[in-house]
Amino acid sequence: MSTNSPPGGPGGQLEQLKKPGPPYPPQGAGLGGQPTTGVDVPISAVMLALFVASAALNMTILQLNMRRGHKFVLSGVLFGFSMARITANVMRIVWACYPRNVRVAIAANILTNAGVLLLFIVNLILAQRILRAYQPRLGWCRPVRLGFRGLYAAVVACLVMVITAAVYSFYTLDADKLTKIRDVQLFAVTFLAVLAFLPVPIVALALLLPRQTTTITGGGGIGVGQPVDPFGTGSMRTKIALVLFTTTLLALGAGFRAGIAYIKRPADHPAWFHHKAAYYCFNYTIELIVVFTYALSRFDRRFWIPNGSCKPGDYSRGGDGSGDNNNNDKDAVEEGFRLSAEQQGQEDRERDWEARAKAETERGMPS
Repeated sequence: MSTNSPPGGPGGQLEQLKKPGPPYPPQGAGLGGQPTTGVDVPISAVMLALFVASAALNMTILQLNMRRGHKFVLSGVLFGFSMARITANVMRIVWACYPRNVRVAIAANILTNAGVLLLFIVNLILAQRILRAYQPRLGWCRPVRLGFRGLYAAVVACLVMVITAAVYSFYTLDADKLTKIRDVQLFAVTFLAVLAFLPVPIVALALLLPRQTTTITGGGGIGVGQPVDPFGTGSMRTKIALVLFTTTLLALGAGFRAGIAYIKRPADHPAWFHHKAAYYCFNYTIELIVVFTYALSRFDRRFWIPNGSCKPGDYSRGGDGSGDNNNNDKDAVEEGFRLSAEQQGQEDRERDWEARAKAETERGMPS
């Protein structure tokens, strides 16, 4: 979690350190530095307006879908994320107007670093759906389910740990305690950077692992590759491209923040990567691209799955060919038709065998 330069520069820092009690201003340089009214207020106002538009768009999509019985909770998650970013930008504007208020700085820092976790969780859920579509038995098996639940629990635990450490860092000047707090923060940003990148290997695993072969007995036997269990609308290639594109952007932002956290600089000597441009580009700009990419590409239709899906085949069996559950994945449809034709041929062969066996039995019976 990043820290920010103290209000008023080195003189202001020494002045506040002489105060009898906490909270104390941060002593290290942080991403974005100290906000100012001339630069941060207008930029934050623009970001604020864009996140308001994002919140309105995602809530509208959510409400329209709910009225049609099309439940897609992730649109609500993006709405919640947009609201969290609205609050973060409001607090940064307040901090710029009241630069010596350390409590406002604490709130602004926590809101800036905590909100992006929602996007990490959304991408993990979408990657899990792709894994279950291409590798149903692997994606639905109990160890993998528990693994994903463990990741979600770890995200919550990491969030609580980071917030506690960040707040406590403003209330102590003990060098030993500050070192331990820094270790906690470094672990947290590293874990989040790995978490942000995790959907990429999950999708790669889904695509590269060979799908299980179903053997059709009789007539010499036919090996049939397990078909993709399709969900939502649109092609699977587009779904995969969306997840990989957004994951790459989020991993870039998380990796940048993690790299900065490992480089300790004094508050009065920030590096180029602490600049305000880096703060807004690697935080809010990336997040806006991700949120609007999902909303405008109608990921509420592309990644929708039937309610109650809990085992292999539930994605495709949940559709009745009408409404929002139509699937236009050409490859999956063609593969399904091929498998159906082969199964029909096997059923015809079994019926012929039964008819011949019955005729021979009847001929062998005494009249």
